Amino acid sequence: MVAVGGWLFVDREHAAAAFDQPWRRLREVTPHILVLLGVLALNRVFRNLGQELSWMLGWNVTGLIYAIEGEFVALVQVVATPALTVFFSFVYLYGYVFLATFPVVAYWLLADTDPMQRTLVAYALNYAIGLVCYTLFIAFGPRNLLPNTVQELLYATYPQSQILTSTVNTNTNAFPSLHTSVSVTVALLARRTRDVYPGWFKLSTVLAGLVVVSTMYLGIHWATDVVAGAVLAVVSVRLADRYHDLSWVWQAFPERTRVRTAEGRND
Repeated sequence: MVAVGGWLFVDREHAAAAFDQPWRRLREVTPHILVLLGVLALNRVFRNLGQELSWMLGWNVTGLIYAIEGEFVALVQVVATPALTVFFSFVYLYGYVFLATFPVVAYWLLADTDPMQRTLVAYALNYAIGLVCYTLFIAFGPRNLLPNTVQELLYATYPQSQILTSTVNTNTNAFPSLHTSVSVTVALLARRTRDVYPGWFKLSTVLAGLVVVSTMYLGIHWATDVVAGAVLAVVSVRLADRYHDLSWVWQAFPERTRVRTAEGRND
């Protein structure tokens, strides 16, 4: 899918630029890659520990979420058909992965590494803040709380997908929806490069919306989880901007110091 996306949205000029100054690009983005990898490693290490801490804290917000929205997800599933279930299952499993990975490839091809850096940091913030929320709050999804009302459409249609999802998540980690937060993050950042990748901006916006709907249609997340995920996306993008701006200040500081030192010697 990433290859198809590259064929559709990346012109020859940018494709040829993939090998233009690769070491400079790698040097500029490596710190941000390490930040993301570090956060992902922490997520993996603290997955079980975080769940234990959650139960120790005992802040179960599932009832509060249900009190806020009731059986809204069940209403979404009223339109369920076998064809729609196959479609939204594909969007949830594969469309989401494509949405999250394609920007990394597309932004690597740009001479300016700013979009790549901001994307990597925004991803890291999504997962870091998400980990904190998953540790603080116990939140069962609608399919767990309302098994007689909300259908497990994804697992009923593709039982093997439960093996995959269980390796990266637990039933108590519904709030917020990281599928939503990462998807909205991608769409927000794609808007900034719409002059370079107009087709990608349009597709990412539509696909992000479909991913959001899929989380509720499949009975995985509450609407409240989705709203919280969208807020998390906005916060992550803004914090990524702040982090990036501050990092450039610190990078420029030694350069200014060297210039002043050289001027002092010349005097």
